[in-house]
Amino acid sequence: MTAIIEAIIVAAIWASSFVFVKMGLIYMGPLTMAGLRYSLAALVLLPWLVRQRAEIASLPRSMWFRLALMGFCAYTIANGAFNWGLRYLPATTMSFLMSFNPLLVLGAAIFWLKEYPSRRQVVGLMVALAGSAIFFASGLKPDATLALIIVLVGLVAFSAFGVLGREVARDRKVSTLSLTALPLAIGGVSLLFIGLPLEGLPHMTMTAWGLVVWLAVINTALAYVIYYNALRVLTALEMNVLLNITPLLTAIWAWFLLGEQLTTVEWVGMLVAVVGIGLVQQRRK
Repeated sequence: MTAIIEAIIVAAIWASSFVFVKMGLIYMGPLTMAGLRYSLAALVLLPWLVRQRAEIASLPRSMWFRLALMGFCAYTIANGAFNWGLRYLPATTMSFLMSFNPLLVLGAAIFWLKEYPSRRQVVGLMVALAGSAIFFASGLKPDATLALIIVLVGLVAFSAFGVLGREVARDRKVSTLSLTALPLAIGGVSLLFIGLPLEGLPHMTMTAWGLVVWLAVINTALAYVIYYNALRVLTALEMNVLLNITPLLTAIWAWFLLGEQLTTVEWVGMLVAVVGIGLVQQRRK
């Protein structure tokens, strides 16, 4: 029950992420914003990480490789792609696309974690795809097609991160704090080295700093600590089924802060897809 509550808290926090990121893109480039967010989040966790320096120093090379791969997949590739896509896609659409991550996790978990799907999950997959077809029935703007492709690449990277994170958390060989902070630092600093030369120095106002600090401390550092702690009990699919409410909450945030509105068809498509994704993540008895 504690893990379930933690997952719901994470969903409530992450529902606002794409809305705040889209607001911040007025002041800085997408890669730079992601790099600042995740590097600052790692700095926030640094004082507690120093206390675990003995554990960190004893980590084998294979574990460092996994943690680095998690950082590159989740932050450098996936979140870099998501931030870039927000230049061309509404925040609600981005959050809706993120909800399809469990479908990729399902496929990866079959081969990596040996967690096999049931018939109900297969039916859920078909329902989710039908909901996606309804949501995008009106088509995309020409400049949004490339963004959608890049976001899909990010989704593949993020699904790999989800499976890797579950594998490492399940083995309990690394503390929750190290599992959170080390990939954050690796992925965040890598994004800064990529973003600053390409996008230049950001225009940092008080509002811009406020958005970055909030995203770093609340939506990243705090949320990921809770996320990894819940993954010690929940499977990769169980975690994602509880995150299904995120796009619905994002739609409310985006309407309130950005003025984004969904059509009736898009609401129907989103609800159908969420039901299908929920079926995908039902565990077999």
